[in-house]
Amino acid sequence: MAVADRYRSAADGFARRVAGTTDWDSPTPVAQWRARDVVGHLTSWLPALVASGCEVRLDPVPSAEEDPVGAWAGLDAQIRSLLDAPATEEVVFQHEHIGRMPLPQMLDQYFTSDVLFHTWDLARATGQDDRLDEDYLAGALAGMQARAEMIRASGQFGQEQPVPDDASVQERFFAFIGRDPRWTPPARSR
Repeated sequence: MAVADRYRSAADGFARRVAGTTDWDSPTPVAQWRARDVVGHLTSWLPALVASGCEVRLDPVPSAEEDPVGAWAGLDAQIRSLLDAPATEEVVFQHEHIGRMPLPQMLDQYFTSDVLFHTWDLARATGQDDRLDEDYLAGALAGMQARAEMIRASGQFGQEQPVPDDASVQERFFAFIGRDPRWTPPARSR
């Protein structure tokens, strides 16, 4: 699948969960995050990373605290435009921790995967369908397991969680990155 198509697939799935969210203050599988914080995470780290490694600048988007739907829509539209523009293929991204690569490759490796993984967080937090592409997750899991020591040292992932022998690929993936794959939101008093 082409980079732009892979992004569109992940972003469309995330956008469906954004559209289906009715309580932006729902807790998520990520401790201390609410549903709006999932959008805030995705819309805040990428613009800074892109600016740190190339001349491309993403326009500011609304705050996810105040307008999570607008924040996601604003960033998503910009990434789609970037990936659809032939000139983006020529943009070289260079970063001390990531290395040197074409900007589309960096977006694919770092952002598309983050969008897909956080789709699960938002879906779980808001009671929506949390099923993700098992083939993509299997590849991601194999790649991450091969770099487990570096991944754990990054501090960006929690301790691997236990899963039963019959766990699905999706459950094994989320357990590997430190999520409880069977997490459900706590009951809220009304």
